[in-house]
Parts: sequence; C-alpha cells; structure tokens
Amino acid sequence: MTQYVIIGDGISGSSAAETLREEDPDAKITVITDEGEPLYNRILIKEHAKGKLPEAPISIHEEEWYEDRNIELSLNTYVTSVDTDAKVVNTHESGEIPYDKLLVATGGTPTQLPVENSDADGIHHFWTFQDARGIREHAERSDTGVIVGAGLLGIDFAAVCGAQGIDANYLMRGDRWWRYALSSDGAEIMHEGMREVGVEPVFDSGVDRFEVDDEGHVTAAVDPNGDRFECDFAGVAIGLNFNTEFLRGAGIEQDNGIVVDEYMQTNVDDVYAAGDLTRFYDVLLGEQGQNGSWGSAKEQGRVAAVNMAADEEAEAFQWVSSYSITHFDFPFLSFGHPTLGDEHAERRYSDTEWRRIAFKDGRIVGGVLIGDLSPQSKFKQLMREQRIVADQADVLLEQTVDLDDLAAPQEQ
Repeated sequence: MTQYVIIGDGISGSSAAETLREEDPDAKITVITDEGEPLYNRILIKEHAKGKLPEAPISIHEEEWYEDRNIELSLNTYVTSVDTDAKVVNTHESGEIPYDKLLVATGGTPTQLPVENSDADGIHHFWTFQDARGIREHAERSDTGVIVGAGLLGIDFAAVCGAQGIDANYLMRGDRWWRYALSSDGAEIMHEGMREVGVEPVFDSGVDRFEVDDEGHVTAAVDPNGDRFECDFAGVAIGLNFNTEFLRGAGIEQDNGIVVDEYMQTNVDDVYAAGDLTRFYDVLLGEQGQNGSWGSAKEQGRVAAVNMAADEEAEAFQWVSSYSITHFDFPFLSFGHPTLGDEHAERRYSDTEWRRIAFKDGRIVGGVLIGDLSPQSKFKQLMREQRIVADQADVLLEQTVDLDDLAAPQEQ
C-alpha cells in the first residue's frame, strides 16, 4: 500500500488528495496543514472582508469530506523538517510520518514591510480566512486607511476600503498601479475605479515608517518624501515569502520557490510540489515560470497527483492562467504571463475599455483585458497553439476579434 503525504491543504493540496484517491483507491493519504480549518475559497474571502458575504459559502470542505474519502487530515500541525533519505516528515507533535511519495503545497506567508512599526496593531496582511475575518472586523470601525503594494493583491485592500467606507490613500512606489503589466492608459482606468470608491492613488510614494499611538495602534504612514498620511487601518500586500523553511537540508532545489519540471517533480526522487511556491517548467513559455492563480494551483495539484500515482511521467502541466478583478464597475482580467514579453500591442477603446497583449518570439505569452473580456478565450487558444501572431497585432486589437482574419499558420 502506497503512502502519500501532502503538506498543505490549500486548493493545490486538496486537489491532489482528491485525485490521488481516485487514482489509487487503496492508498494511505495524509494531508497536513498548520491552519485550523479545512479548505476554503481564497477568492471569496475578499468578499467576506468587504462585508458582502457571510462565512458559510466560503468553506469548501468540511472535515467529513476527508473522512468520506478515507483521507487523514491533520489540522494545526506544523512540519519541522523532511528527511528525504529516510522518507519521513517530522512534525511538532505527531512525530515522524513516513511517505512513499511526498507533495509540498505549503504556499506562502505575506511579506512584512521592512520599516519601523510595520507590525503595529491595525496593519493587516491578506492571505488566510483568519486574516479576512480580522480585516472585516477592523474595517467596519475604521475611518481612514493606507494601502501599500501596487499589485493584484493590493487592490483587494482598495476594494475593502471602498466597501467599508474608509477614506484611503493607495501609496505606490512607481507612477502607476501594476506598472510591470500596464501602460499609463490601462492603469489610468484602474486609478479612476479606485477614486470612484474613495481610494486615492498616490504615486512615487510608498512607506518609510508607520507612526503609532501609546497603545501601539497605527495612526499614520510616512512616505519616503516625508509626506504623512493619517490612517487607523493599513493594508500591506507586497508579495509572499514561500513556506519552505522546513525543507532546509532536504536537498530540494529552490529559486524563489521550489523548482519543478512540467510533471511537478522536484530534483529529489518521489518529492513533488504544487501551487504558489512552484517555479515550474512552462511548456508554453519554454522556460521556468511562476503563477499564483487559483486555477493554476488546482491544476498543478491534480497533475502532480496523476504523476505521483502513475509512478512515471504521465501528464505534463499545461495551463493558461487567468486572474480577474470584479471590484469596480468594469471587469478586469489578466491571463498568462503579462509581465513577460519582448514586445507589446495595446489599444484603448473607451474610458473603461483597454487591451494589451504581450508577445515573446512572436507568440502571445499573456495580456490584460479591461472592460471587455470576450477575447480571452481566443487569446488563450493562440497561446496554446503557440502560433506566431505578433506581426498581425492589428487583427488582435480589433474590437471584435475574429481568428479567421489571421493568416493561416502555414502561410507565415
């Protein structure tokens, strides 16, 4: 009987557990998590923090879900080390857990700003369900706010402030939000969306230090220019530190995350990884990539499990990820790797509609759609086909994209 151990019960770990049970009905499967509750929807916790959703719809699996599938779930369990020679996982109180195949799906922990008073009361990070509960409770009684981190996670704080009536400043280091993927035209649409919910973007800013009162509660953020922004609520979203400390000495290759091939296999036999913390070989890019989307993490967990159960390289991970934002009056979607690429094509169609496509070696590698998301499936199809289309960007920027208007691949 094969013994599988999964460290982490996010969507990738849970997806792997479910797939392993389907692929290997007689196996022993153990899922270890340091959280105190089973899998929940990380996408919906932002709606809970905004005050829009109660807790009930956010939970995905109850403990009975694991029992029904004969999967052993260990909550509030901390892994201290992994011995890949002896094939055992060491935990803080359960002792040694042996494995034949191991999946690491521990995700990350929000990065704390390296500035004075960054751990003060009232400064929040947004990652777990417990974080969302604390944010909601605090936001409901706050008047002024500061947001730090001009990326996809930071904008969730802007939405919380808007929904909870907090007058907030969004402090950005550069001249626009998500400057690595958006030009000024696209970013300005997002800036207007923020302003409409009461959040003011502040450019060429950031945080030099936080000020606190006698009780240790945040009262203001001071930026590197010396400007002071009063706040009784602060949200920080500047990235993740991957939870891999317990792998020290295990011989597993890391490079800002755990390095895996297209089969989710690490450089150590019988050890796999999935989810946010992977630097995976992207078969569409032809190089290592990284992606933190929910759909990507779920698919990585499934693919890892298929390969673990098959005892061979059975299925490669091939996925075009996407990330959507629905906080404003217009929709937003990024797909693939929009920050990569050696050339770009973009067009603005209206005050709330804009499109940008990133190309590498003539092929689409990602993009951003604001206002009209309808072309996404066609762009993803071209990514999967790896067609060279950069020389036909005018067709891709038409308001209505018709792939029949593209030259046939053999004519290129």
